[in-house]
Amino acid sequence: MNPQAKFIFSMSLLLGTTITISSNHWIMAWAGLEINTLAILPLISKSHHPRAIEASTKYFLVQATASTLLLFSSMTNAWFTGQWDITQLTHSVSCLLLTAAISMKLGLVPFHFWFPEVLQGSSLMTSLLLATIMKFPPTVLLLLTSPSLNPTLLSMLAIASAALGGWMGLNQTQIRKIMAFSSISHLGWMTIILIYNPKLTLIAFYLYSLTTAAIFSALSAINSLKLTTLMTAWSKIPALSATLMLTLLSLAGLPPLTGFLPKWLIIQELTKQELTATATIIALLSLLGLFFYLRLAYCATITLPPNSANHMKQWRTNKLTNLLTPTLIMMSATLLPLSPTILTIP
Repeated sequence: MNPQAKFIFSMSLLLGTTITISSNHWIMAWAGLEINTLAILPLISKSHHPRAIEASTKYFLVQATASTLLLFSSMTNAWFTGQWDITQLTHSVSCLLLTAAISMKLGLVPFHFWFPEVLQGSSLMTSLLLATIMKFPPTVLLLLTSPSLNPTLLSMLAIASAALGGWMGLNQTQIRKIMAFSSISHLGWMTIILIYNPKLTLIAFYLYSLTTAAIFSALSAINSLKLTTLMTAWSKIPALSATLMLTLLSLAGLPPLTGFLPKWLIIQELTKQELTATATIIALLSLLGLFFYLRLAYCATITLPPNSANHMKQWRTNKLTNLLTPTLIMMSATLLPLSPTILTIP
């Protein structure tokens, strides 16, 4: 892709995100979401491969439908209450429509079918954008309207997302699809705590984005798209493969790594709200995700590929790893001791 065009689309993504998260009016929030959608479409389809064109078409259709629902819900609310303010969503039908629209934009169950397919048709770096930055504006809208939303409905969506994200990831061999189902599962954790402590939703999103960015940048350096190619990763960049295992285990939420912090805080808050059964169910469902994270870590660091050479090191020299990658990996593995500081982030 032309560097100038890529720069324009990247700036448009930043502009759309900024407009949505800083607006108080529904029309401005909707406009920011539309700018985001139109900016990401060329980045998805830049390879001109049929799979990429299919992914961009699916993404456009789903996002257009979700934006229509969001606009309709805000107009319905304005019709009955006279309020266009995002935080003044009080009409019950508008709340249900908005929940459906945001769920569709985020890829929550049962509106999740598009997300793994779109990630599979995109490049690794575009997949990273779709899994992190593109989910930020809808998450902020969900955060702003959380006092008006139905807690039972959100809890059902969250538990279904955590269950299906873990279950569907078990039999995948494509890494981008595994990361897509991982994203759906993490969205379940973020959604379940939204009503009770919105700040924890943001902390979970920040740490998920950090860990996912570390994994995608490592996979991009290794140039690995499926489990069979991940098995040869250690012979390309041994140190990166070893640290990739730590990052994957952090995303799984194992102590003492960074990813343990949001899950620990969410379970603690659910218990304080006397939702012990809900906390137990979602904690058990995270074990499904742990299995495929362990499988990825096993393929990256322990499995030996078949080889006929006398030595295991590949003779082709690999490109130098970006300095950002080891920084992200270190942060995704070692931020747990800083948890008191992280909790003070506004």
